[in-house]
Amino acid sequence: MFDAQYFGGVVVIIAIALATSMFRVLREYERGVIFMLGRFYKVKGPGLIIIIPVLQQMVRVDLRTVVMDVPTQDVISRDNVSVQVNAVLYFRVVDPERAIIQVENFLEATSQLSQTTLRSVLGQHELDDMLAERERLNADIQTILDKQTAAWGIKVANVEIKHVDLNETMVRALAKQAEAERERRAKVIHAIGEAEAAEKLAEAARVLSGQDQAVQLRYLQTLVEIAGDKSSTIVFPVPIDVFAKLKV
Repeated sequence: MFDAQYFGGVVVIIAIALATSMFRVLREYERGVIFMLGRFYKVKGPGLIIIIPVLQQMVRVDLRTVVMDVPTQDVISRDNVSVQVNAVLYFRVVDPERAIIQVENFLEATSQLSQTTLRSVLGQHELDDMLAERERLNADIQTILDKQTAAWGIKVANVEIKHVDLNETMVRALAKQAEAERERRAKVIHAIGEAEAAEKLAEAARVLSGQDQAVQLRYLQTLVEIAGDKSSTIVFPVPIDVFAKLKV
């Protein structure tokens, strides 16, 4: 009698445990990938779902967007500059079946792929592009990742390069380069000004060359301007023919 009661109690406990394990609740952003005897059966959820104990197993998949930091990567640009770059990746699962069946760990796989893609894409560009063309580089990396992760049921929504860091030696070299560029531009502007002034002087010389009286008047005007400066004594020779040509 005791054995029968004991056995009956065990059966009841097992039945309750099995019944409890049959029911699962999946949130709105969750899906359950169901396997029947090891084979894919279907994707269920959200809400209350029933799992047949022993025969079926379920793997939960979160459909919300994952924000993943891409670890800092050492990159050598096309112009042989060594930089350290990190980024942030936004992606989500759009096909739970593929995310579970096609890859062992889709989070780890996506992380590793993002690191190699970041190094590969940036290594094809020069440093100036990394600093000035981030939007285009972000789009290029996002396109490549989205294409390669599609087989895993992953949708890469966005990629953002956060920092491009240089070592101290390179920072000083870039500062010197910028200073040299500013000096070069200043010299170019000065040279353009000198050229324009020379053109004006040449034009004035052509105008005055055929008018002797105008030349002499300009000569006298210069004397008057110099005489106005009382800070020093200036000896300025006056050609005799100046007055001769001014006689009426």
